[in-house]
Amino acid sequence: MTYSGAVKVGGPADVHELQNLMISKVAVGPMDNNAYLLRCRATDEQLLIDAASDAGTLLTLIGDDGIASVVTTHRHGDHWQALAEVVAATGARTYAGRLDAEGIPVPTDVPLDEGDTVRVGRVELRAIHLVGHTPGSIALVYDDPHGHPHVFTGDCLFPGGPGRTTRPADFQSLMTGLEAKVFTLPDETWVYPGHGNDSTLGAERPHLAEWWARGW
Repeated sequence: MTYSGAVKVGGPADVHELQNLMISKVAVGPMDNNAYLLRCRATDEQLLIDAASDAGTLLTLIGDDGIASVVTTHRHGDHWQALAEVVAATGARTYAGRLDAEGIPVPTDVPLDEGDTVRVGRVELRAIHLVGHTPGSIALVYDDPHGHPHVFTGDCLFPGGPGRTTRPADFQSLMTGLEAKVFTLPDETWVYPGHGNDSTLGAERPHLAEWWARGW
C-alpha cells in the first residue's frame, strides 16, 4: 500500500516503509494528535514521537517489542497526555527539548539541544531547536541515506503554515528558525506534523512570503 499520511482517530495506522526505517502514524485524542512509531529495520528497536493521548492505542501499536525511547516534541499538554502511562508500561527513556522539559510532568531523561542526535537502533535522528510555538520545541530530521530527508515537526510546521504563536516576536522567531533550519532541506523532504496530514517542503516553500505577509 502507498503511504499517504492520512489517518483518523480510531482508524488504523498508516505505515511508511523506508529501507532502514518503518514509520507508523496514528491519530489519537480529542485534538487529533499524530503519534509516530519509528522502528529500525536492522535491529527492531523502536522509538515513539509524542505519546499524545490514548495510551491503549499507542501501546497496541508498540506491541510486545516495547520501545527504547519516547520523544516529546514540545510542552503543550495535548502532546504528552499518555506519556506517563506509556513510560510506566515500557520503561522507555524520555527525550524533550531542554527549554520545554520543565513544562512536561514526566521527567525528561535526556534534554535535547540544537544538533543533538537521537538514535533508534542504527538510525540517527538530528534535533532542531525551534523557538516560537514554545521556547523549546524540537523537530527531528532523519536524513535517509537511500532517499530524501524526513522531518517530524511537532506543531512548528503544518501544511499551510507555521504553528500557532501568540506574539509577533514569537512568529518572527519561528519563521526565521524554519527558514534557517528546515527549509534549507530539499523540496523532497517529507514533513510529518503534530496534527493533520503530511506534506513536503516543496509543497510549502512557495508560500513562505505569503506566511510572512499574513503574520501567522
